[in-house]
Amino acid sequence: MPARSRCAPLLFLAALAAPAIAPAQDAFSFALLGDRTGEAQPGVYERVWRRIAEEKPAFVLGAGDSIEGMNDATAEAEWREFLRILEPFKKYPLYLAPGNHDVWSPSSERLFERYSGHPVHYAFDYKTAHFTVLDNSRSDEFSPGELTFLEADLKAHAAQPIKMIVSHRPSWLIQAAVGNLDFPLRRLAKEYGVRYVIAGHVHQIIHIELDGVTYLSLPSAGGHLRLSGAYQDGWFFGYCMVRARSGALSFEVKEAPSGASEGRATNLADWGMAGLTKKASAAGAK
Repeated sequence: MPARSRCAPLLFLAALAAPAIAPAQDAFSFALLGDRTGEAQPGVYERVWRRIAEEKPAFVLGAGDSIEGMNDATAEAEWREFLRILEPFKKYPLYLAPGNHDVWSPSSERLFERYSGHPVHYAFDYKTAHFTVLDNSRSDEFSPGELTFLEADLKAHAAQPIKMIVSHRPSWLIQAAVGNLDFPLRRLAKEYGVRYVIAGHVHQIIHIELDGVTYLSLPSAGGHLRLSGAYQDGWFFGYCMVRARSGALSFEVKEAPSGASEGRATNLADWGMAGLTKKASAAGAK
């Protein structure tokens, strides 16, 4: 028998005996969740959460608008209903940014802090990642106080390899869209190595890469779809699944399937400022 044939079984057995490659110690996954409200569509938020739960994320990070709000008299009842909806998913830690439907008055701010379990701005670490949650619920811009909080927080956590800023409104949208490198959030992101800036509010996925930073407005998780309402234009119900490994994040954009919704999954690079890129459209979103 040729020597090659004698060696093949030994090589096969050696491969079977080789230990499996252990996952990286810094690897984990989490979900990014957009707006539930702003004319909430019945049952959609629950459907999105069921899909997220199938992924078994370490935690979920939400961009706000959890209740319909805008009325101090009914706000607490709405928060209680929100917690009832979350009951089947309470094993997954949820970090919320305050949206304009969540916070509009001193009373609503207190309710947000009570029912979300966090102040209106805060930060947390998970393994090698640091997350800063900002409050722009009552303004289209970041206030000087928010920027002061952000800079102090980033300075204190400069050593973390992965840094993400989350807010409800995409206060950066116009500046990033025109390629402006001279606005306060961008300057702080550049100085402290922030690579990901996330928001909700518009109910449409918008993706911009500017000066090494990923700016992302999340798809709706239940709030009504506007304008064309077409998937290819970035109007759909879904979420982003994010995987961290070796000091970087990778994003998968997922549509929540139901009826005409196909449950499509795409890479973040397939999306731009106005929906799917030409390349992704030609290939078809799978």
